[in-house]
Amino acid sequence: MTVSRPPESPLSRRAARLMRDEAARRAPEEGAAPPVEDPASTPSEADAPPDARRRSAPHAEHSARRAARGAGLLEAAPAGALPARHARPGRARRFAVVAGLAVGAALLLGSSAAVTAMMVPPPDPASATMRLKSEPSTVEQLPVPTLEQTPVVTDLCTVPEFIAALEARDDEAAIVAAGGGEAFRAAVAAGRASCVDLADPARRWAVVNKLRPANPVDYRPTGLIMPDGVRNIEGGALRSDAASALTALVAAARDAGVGEVALESGFRSYQTQQSTYGRHYAERGAQADQVSARPGYSEHQTGLGADVVACSGACGALDDLAATPQGQWIADHSWEQGWIVRYVDGATPVTGYLPEPWHLRYVGPELARAYHDGGWQTLEEFFGLEAAPDYRD
Repeated sequence: MTVSRPPESPLSRRAARLMRDEAARRAPEEGAAPPVEDPASTPSEADAPPDARRRSAPHAEHSARRAARGAGLLEAAPAGALPARHARPGRARRFAVVAGLAVGAALLLGSSAAVTAMMVPPPDPASATMRLKSEPSTVEQLPVPTLEQTPVVTDLCTVPEFIAALEARDDEAAIVAAGGGEAFRAAVAAGRASCVDLADPARRWAVVNKLRPANPVDYRPTGLIMPDGVRNIEGGALRSDAASALTALVAAARDAGVGEVALESGFRSYQTQQSTYGRHYAERGAQADQVSARPGYSEHQTGLGADVVACSGACGALDDLAATPQGQWIADHSWEQGWIVRYVDGATPVTGYLPEPWHLRYVGPELARAYHDGGWQTLEEFFGLEAAPDYRD
């Protein structure tokens, strides 16, 4: 005889299913295999008669709740609370559906990303290398600003201090007011000193050469004196400022231990220069123009030129100076006292004279410093004048 089992309520089946799901979830964590549901061992609700389902429903529901509570799926009911006989099974179902949808969406998103990754081909290293070779990054150099020195004034003759010193005949103060020797030189060479007359033989900056005679041609300076403390061979005089500067030069050479420097020839008047040039012309003919100036064209006539010699007890000749310690010291240090060597080796095409290491020209401390620091060799180049190798007539 076949005995039919009492039908289980839906809550009993749901509790059993929840227990199986919980066991399946815990199995991977605990290393156990999830339980396998045997469809044959679980009777279907439809197989049981309706009256049997009604009779066994309360008992089955109670059994399911007790089993679920034992498995930790339901919280223990508080003491004295009535059993929840009318629980709504649809809420748990909806929760399970929502949870399933969320899990499915997450899996779908992850699968889409994976599929996309598989569909997109990896970058080709060869094409990347070709792109780097064909399109190299370039770094352009930033533009370097070009700075041009702008003169403070257009013309030195607009500077009140310069004009005041010029009118006072104080040449050194005028050069200082112009901004120093180099500033003065640059302004004159650039034509920004219209009131500066390089042909005025009374000025320290005067240029007298074969193209630029003294003005007037028989000019004679005032204030000529004998240099103090200087051996004077011919008794020549110099302008007072030049005489003081020569005294300082001789003292500096002596203090440097190079020996004594003497004055061979200073100021020579127009008449004296006639005799000097005539003597050289008688000896050399036309070649005299390379060693002596014609009357009116000599720096000695300005009182600013000095021929010096070296002395060691007795004094040597002019031609001997270059080979002496005094001559070397003068070439290196005469500018410190405001002097320059006027006719140097290699400058004949500009000056028209053979080298004369003994011929000094006084231009003052400011101009002498600018002349030395600039590496100039001739006054013509210093002031931007044309070369004067020959006379015009």
